[in-house]
Amino acid sequence: MPHFLYTLLLFVALPFVPLKLLWRGIKQPEYLQHWGERFGFYTIKPTKPVIWLHCVSVGETRAAAPLVRTLLAQYPQYQLLLTHTTPTGRATSQQLFGQEVMRVYLPYDVPFAVRNFVKYFAPRIALIMETELWFNLIDACHRQGVPQLLLNARLSAKSAKGYAKLGGLVHKGLSKLALIAAQSHDDETRFKLLGASNTMVAGNLKFDATAPADSKALGLQLRALLGTQRVVLIAASTREGEEPMILDAVQGLDLLTVIVPRHPQRFDEVEALLKSRNIAYVRRSRMQDSIAPNIQVVLGDSMGELYTYYAAGDMAFVGGSLLKFGGQNLIEAASMGKPILIGKYTYNFTEATKGAVQSGAASQVRDVQHLREKLQVLIESPSKREKMGQAALNFSQASTGTTVRMMHTIGEYLQARG
Repeated sequence: MPHFLYTLLLFVALPFVPLKLLWRGIKQPEYLQHWGERFGFYTIKPTKPVIWLHCVSVGETRAAAPLVRTLLAQYPQYQLLLTHTTPTGRATSQQLFGQEVMRVYLPYDVPFAVRNFVKYFAPRIALIMETELWFNLIDACHRQGVPQLLLNARLSAKSAKGYAKLGGLVHKGLSKLALIAAQSHDDETRFKLLGASNTMVAGNLKFDATAPADSKALGLQLRALLGTQRVVLIAASTREGEEPMILDAVQGLDLLTVIVPRHPQRFDEVEALLKSRNIAYVRRSRMQDSIAPNIQVVLGDSMGELYTYYAAGDMAFVGGSLLKFGGQNLIEAASMGKPILIGKYTYNFTEATKGAVQSGAASQVRDVQHLREKLQVLIESPSKREKMGQAALNFSQASTGTTVRMMHTIGEYLQARG
């Protein structure tokens, strides 16, 4: 696709953006805020040279936490700017880093907006998490001499096929990136085939993320409310259509299931599902005392408590994997030493899933019936749960070190810019 055609299509779509924001604002009022930022207009002003880090949403922001902490510690002479695309990503940044960083929305990828952004903040370096490829933004940074590093970069075979259809647009865009630090050799190979010239394999930054210091203590408090008489399953980061499948899998099992939807705007939708099935449930936000023995499901309708949920549970199912969503991050569950079950659709986390399965930390399931069978085995075998949990902990600890490798590379580019 020619670059001018890409830009033209974005301009054609631009008048409909306010309607999209208004529509999304019905469920998430936060989408009605900071509209100016989405078009490249900002009010906050940096007081020091800027290191810019882009984290599109919650997962990328949490994954970047060890990198953010290290950047703040090693480069106090710089202002750290975090950009996001979603309100939940922005809220996660506020929760994790407070006033230690600046945070704004990344503008839409139209030339005037991205040019305003780059000129206004004048970053010394651009650090982009995972697979955020916006070609006008890449071009604006390149013209201003801002080195762009794609960090924790991943590219599934499916996504690579999609990008390949864009032809020269992608090839030219990738060639303007100073570096692509891929999660795995397979990711690196796919980027190279699309035209990337400067690449390395740095590993997965998410393995370096550490649970909040109070996670275990808070997990024990939550477990006291959940009770100790039943095995507790944490079904985390579930996506649309998966909750009915999980409920089918756990029906009749001696198990308390905690369902934590991936997106907070779906909390009410999942509650409606539980009501329609006449399932005894309680929302996490309304738990004051120990739950009643007849409760079958706890709806995890809170933000920022995933580590606490894992700490309170006996085993984990990681969502986004029973249906074709590509899977969600299993590393958090592994770092808390929990046995992990995950579906077969894990193309967004191929290497992490493969490593977890090979190490004995995780087991993949084909469908609802297979999930039910695996759950039954773990319910009946505390020793199996313990063995898998220890394997998960070992797997997590053996995969750290990405932050150090990335900081070394970032330091070289900052030094080169003076």
